[in-house]
Amino acid sequence: MELPHIETDRLRLRPVCDIDLDALHALWTNEHVRKYLWDDKVITRDQAREQLDLSRTSFAEHGFGHWAVSRTGDDDLIGFAGLRHFDDPPEVEVLYGFCPDQWGKGLATEATMAVLRYGFEERQLERIYGGADPPNKRSFAVMERLGMQFEKRMRIGGVEVIYHVVSRADFASEGSLYRVTSGAFRGS
Repeated sequence: MELPHIETDRLRLRPVCDIDLDALHALWTNEHVRKYLWDDKVITRDQAREQLDLSRTSFAEHGFGHWAVSRTGDDDLIGFAGLRHFDDPPEVEVLYGFCPDQWGKGLATEATMAVLRYGFEERQLERIYGGADPPNKRSFAVMERLGMQFEKRMRIGGVEVIYHVVSRADFASEGSLYRVTSGAFRGS
């Protein structure tokens, strides 16, 4: 199966696959990352595998899911970024998370910009949301840099989440490198 791979100035994004399980589980259980991504719960390896399976299904059905993020010229996973459906009726949400030693370098913004471009240009989505818990100031800063504006507050599983949104018409991508290629689904 051919799936979309994305290149930016500093990053390579490829669909997550089974070979990423251990690295993603380590990322998602890191105390600083899970604080907001998993509401500070330590997920099991099986739960991480379920996320890989959900991403694989989403790519097959919708043409998007989660991408493993690495620096150009290196295969080490430093984070993930992706799109998924949420809410009822379904909306599309951008998600991202990076290893703490990669924070503050603009990588989350760069990867998320590429994922938004993919959603708008390749999948022709009309709107993409981004959500974060109120204390997650870093995520709100990323969303604001991407032109996302406040849309709504929701309670999900007893936790307040603030959603920002950007429309295809309002999205302004920067002039940096953005290239989408097709690649085989490795390690599945």
